[in-house]
Amino acid sequence: MGLKCGNCGEVSEKWQYLRLMDSAPLKGGRGSATMVQKCKLCSRESSIDILSQTIKPYNAEDSEKFKTIVEFECRGLEPVDFQPQAGFAAEGAESGTPFNDINLLEKDWNDYDEKTKESVGIYEVTHKFVKC
Repeated sequence: MGLKCGNCGEVSEKWQYLRLMDSAPLKGGRGSATMVQKCKLCSRESSIDILSQTIKPYNAEDSEKFKTIVEFECRGLEPVDFQPQAGFAAEGAESGTPFNDINLLEKDWNDYDEKTKESVGIYEVTHKFVKC
């Protein structure tokens, strides 16, 4: 994920993966966030927190539509780019077959569902960020 400093505008590609279970303490004992980053240019500490209660699945009926699948609380950071990688999971819409550890780095993925005897896949992954 590319992030932009809200103070000086510096863009960092450093944070490629945000894990839901990790939490870093905020300076001054103000709680914690999924990620805390200090800007290389202005030295300002900023944070982004994944609001886990907002995570929603993207289903077959959502195909070719934008859908909010997660919300972030951003303090001094703004997401500007997203590069999906490994760690995604899917389930066969008709069969319920689990497909784990899907890598979307190439924005496409395909496999074969033995239960339905059909090819399955995720194609042309796109994203957009919406400010609230």
